[in-house]
Amino acid sequence: MVQALLFDLGNVIIDIDFERAFAIWAAHAGVPAAELAVRYSFDEPYQRHERGEILATEYYASLRRSLGIALTDAQFEQGWNAILVGEKREVTSLLAGLHQRIPTYMFSNSNATHQTHWNAHHAQAVAPFRHVFVSSDIGMRKPEARAFLHVAKEIGAPPEEILFFDDIIDNVEGARAIGMQAVHVTSARDVQAALETLPRWR
Repeated sequence: MVQALLFDLGNVIIDIDFERAFAIWAAHAGVPAAELAVRYSFDEPYQRHERGEILATEYYASLRRSLGIALTDAQFEQGWNAILVGEKREVTSLLAGLHQRIPTYMFSNSNATHQTHWNAHHAQAVAPFRHVFVSSDIGMRKPEARAFLHVAKEIGAPPEEILFFDDIIDNVEGARAIGMQAVHVTSARDVQAALETLPRWR
């Protein structure tokens, strides 16, 4: 039984590409983008930023140190927002009308800057979702068990009756660990195959 659908954002609903950020930052800094790609990591400041524990300005300060480039906050933000590429229409087309038959939600490990950007530039992609859970709002990230339990409580459904979609296997396994049904998304076909099993799809 599935009472609600829960979707990740990045590479499920909207394509993301960190190489675009590296290219913009490299152009501003006058260094090869490949060097920045090697220096970049999803480090502690990155995770704290996604939990809303530090502001974007503090995260950009950490990037100045870790990447070794002296960009302005505006230059960092330009590259940061370029990571969000565009709507994955092969997936969002599957949700057209479905959200009217079954409650549909989104849960993203993200930050306030990206949230503002997708609301301004990708509003149609996130329109079907009753609520968008953002890690920086709730102070918890996937694949933490407490994050999934919080989201399930807010949705108002038992974890085992929520069907979750994510492109990162650690997040899929984290969801399964607390009882959620979860699909590892490698293409739109994975989403379609799971949705076709639902009575309300037919």
